[in-house]
Amino acid sequence: MPQHHHSKPRRKSRFAALIKLMLAMTLAVLLAVGILLGFLYQKSLPVADTDRNSRLLDSQGNILATFSASGRSYEPVPLERISPLLVKATLAVEDRKFFDHIGFDVKGMGRAMLVNLKEMQRAQGASTLTQQLARNLYLSHAKTWTRKIKEAMYTAQLEMKYSKNEILQMYLNEIYYGHGAYGIEAASQMYFGKPAAELDLAESAMLAGIPKGPTYYSPFKHMDHAKMRQRIVLGTMVETGQITRQEAEEAAAEKLHLKPQEQQLARVSAPFFRDYIRNLVTSQLGISEEQLDHGGLNIYTTLDPHAQAAAEEAVARGMDPNSELETALVAIDPRTGYVKAMVGGKNYKASQFNHALSKTRQPGSSFKPIMYLTALSSKTMTGLSTFKSEPTLFHYDNNRKIYRPSNFGEKYLGEIDMQQAIAASDNIYAVNTLLKVGADNVIDMAKRLGIVSPLKPVPSLALGTSPISPFEMASAFAVIGNGGKRMPPVAVLKITDAAGEVLYQAPETAGEQVVEPAAAYVLTHLMESVFESGGTGSRVSSLIKRPVAGKTGTTDTDAWMVGYTPELATAVWVGYDKGRTITTLDGHRAAPIFARFTEKALENVPPKIFSIPSGVVTVYVDRETGKLATADCPDKKLEVFVAGTEPTEYCAAHGGDPEQPAAKGGTSEKRSWWKTIKRWLTD
Repeated sequence: MPQHHHSKPRRKSRFAALIKLMLAMTLAVLLAVGILLGFLYQKSLPVADTDRNSRLLDSQGNILATFSASGRSYEPVPLERISPLLVKATLAVEDRKFFDHIGFDVKGMGRAMLVNLKEMQRAQGASTLTQQLARNLYLSHAKTWTRKIKEAMYTAQLEMKYSKNEILQMYLNEIYYGHGAYGIEAASQMYFGKPAAELDLAESAMLAGIPKGPTYYSPFKHMDHAKMRQRIVLGTMVETGQITRQEAEEAAAEKLHLKPQEQQLARVSAPFFRDYIRNLVTSQLGISEEQLDHGGLNIYTTLDPHAQAAAEEAVARGMDPNSELETALVAIDPRTGYVKAMVGGKNYKASQFNHALSKTRQPGSSFKPIMYLTALSSKTMTGLSTFKSEPTLFHYDNNRKIYRPSNFGEKYLGEIDMQQAIAASDNIYAVNTLLKVGADNVIDMAKRLGIVSPLKPVPSLALGTSPISPFEMASAFAVIGNGGKRMPPVAVLKITDAAGEVLYQAPETAGEQVVEPAAAYVLTHLMESVFESGGTGSRVSSLIKRPVAGKTGTTDTDAWMVGYTPELATAVWVGYDKGRTITTLDGHRAAPIFARFTEKALENVPPKIFSIPSGVVTVYVDRETGKLATADCPDKKLEVFVAGTEPTEYCAAHGGDPEQPAAKGGTSEKRSWWKTIKRWLTD
């Protein structure tokens, strides 16, 4: 009996000890959790793959593309530029308690566990948006315990370090929507051809349902599955009070206008320019492939988004999508050397070969201005120098070889001057000029203008038989348009690393005066005639409402239009990859592309005449004799010359007193009054 009296105190003592142990364990667990949370809060998250990607930026600071080992392009947009309907649809179907939980849906996890136990297999999951984001950013999708533990840690860190809106924004910019589209902006553009901000309810519900099974629910491949999933999303939005039943029914019945899949291109702006930059920074600017793909670099470029859009639009409008005919366009600012636009072909998805950089195409007559510049700058010839345009047999190499060129259509004009030869693209005049000034001197001039392709010192060089890339042609004409001062082509202004440290800075340069400004201006004056009546570019003159100088070029396999305004030098090439003969229609495509691009790219820039430098003389000459005009000369014109090359003898064929020539360095009013009035009247 005495032992019976001692049993109660022992039981109470053991119970108290158990309570204390449980409290101690609870405190220990809470302390451990607190320490773990503190550790996770202090610990940095891994660098996400999208954060490691280097970014390509245009001249306005917009992201053109991203570089990554996977080739995936990332186009993030802020939450306010995503349709609220898409946000509501996503939350309704993926994570209704998103704004209430701390990264984990405990009730949902418990419910899923019970279902899984009942089914004796993993039938349900309960991943929140935050968990999905952690998995997509930092982990693989392998179903291992190690991965699950890491996912839980990263989920907690995301919830501690970012606001709910920031997490939601990251999720919507990261999630995969099928067919190579990562992020809602890329998906919206791909499926509906519109920005994410403009999605309506039906479109939002359709897109919100795709991530569950990007292939199975693709409206391109399985519209019936996609519509079924859309109705589920709309139903969940009704259940959560986001929309009414009537709104859901109307959205489900709405006919969706999907962008045709055959029109889908990689969602990369200026893809040929992107590839050009990739090669440039890794081969010339000291950036490794590893840095480019994983260094989080910011590459600031000179590309003008408005000019690039104008280039792509002009090419799309000017080329036949069903033809194998290819094209290229390069535009450079003569004043800075900045590359403003680049199109390397008509369809990047079909062919990634960049024709803008190809050094295998003959420039044809578009090369002639380089030869005429040689003649003018050496003062060997003037705009009034004449040759007879007629079938001619040229002897060269100490009379050991002969060359017999012909004009297009066997059309010969007789005695013509340089301006007439440029306007009509006369081949006989061109070869005579080359033989007069010397092929070696022409090649030297081409090198000074920035042409690096090898040129052969033969008479046919006058007709552009040595291959040159469109990029080189645009660069060379930019020098002429800049008054003979060469600004080296620049495409990358600066490269910074993820910490903002400058890794590369484009060197500042004042440029190099490689040609006398007066000679460059006189050639510009002569080349303006290409777009006037009788010129080879006259058929597109109505499309250009500003002063422009240029030259067409046509060979059996290539068609060119290269020209410039004071603000933009542009080369356009058209031809076949296999060197097939081009048709007359093919040959007429380059000039309209040039004209439409130039006008569109400069639509916000007031027209500007080419300024006259010192060293230019303007005088009235008699058209018949080429001598200084007198008051009685019936047909005279205002002509420009490099000082010292102007005629000094007055015309005596028509009698009367000599008319005083214009003063040295004549004014722009004397030089261009008629052209200026004509341009502005037709503007």
